[in-house]
Amino acid sequence: MPRLDIYHETVKYALVKDGWTITHDPYKLTIGKKRLFADLGAEMLLSAEKGMRRIVVEIKSFTGVSDVNDLEQAIGQYVLYKQIMLQTEPDRELFLAVTNKVANTIFSVEIGQILLDGNIIKVLVFDPEREVITQWLPN
Repeated sequence: MPRLDIYHETVKYALVKDGWTITHDPYKLTIGKKRLFADLGAEMLLSAEKGMRRIVVEIKSFTGVSDVNDLEQAIGQYVLYKQIMLQTEPDRELFLAVTNKVANTIFSVEIGQILLDGNIIKVLVFDPEREVITQWLPN
């Protein structure tokens, strides 16, 4: 089993507070003989007509020495998971969960904006003190 991110329970609680049902903890991804694990799977009923919205969330704390190095590692993992999900469960959306601080230092400047503008990544932003989701990027 993978080691949990320091914000695992915080994000899980924030999703539940936002109306999501946690369906997987962790969310298992299988490709060939390889098994990988994203942090959480969740779903929410939008309406009877629209059905369920289903997501997978990979939580990253960005506690390394370099934000850029943390971003590079997170993007590599995100792209791998996204490609596996396109084959195995294409109706689920993948999100990278980061704190407000990380969103403000990485995803509000050029290096993060090119990832958001190019639809390379989707980001769930949370406030770790209040344990709430504050933003879904891109808007």
